[in-house]
Amino acid sequence: MGTASNGLAGTHDGVAFHSACHAATRAITGRKLRHELEEAGIAVRAASQRGLAEEAPFSYKDVDEIVDCREHAGLARRVARLRPLGVVKG
Repeated sequence: MGTASNGLAGTHDGVAFHSACHAATRAITGRKLRHELEEAGIAVRAASQRGLAEEAPFSYKDVDEIVDCREHAGLARRVARLRPLGVVKG
């Protein structure tokens, strides 16, 4: 939510698996995370404070490292880098 995203295109020979991390609710409240994101200029809309906290940016691996690894391994190539302007959590 508070970090960049990347559009990737799979390579012809690449085979990949999926993973995601969730477990930030013990480290931050939704209210505090909302404040931090809004201070960074990112608009936030969420159905619940807990749902927002579950997706805290620090609970995920560094997106740049992940994309670099995928490119290096030949799984995908970077097409675009996107910076968040808003977050909607349902």
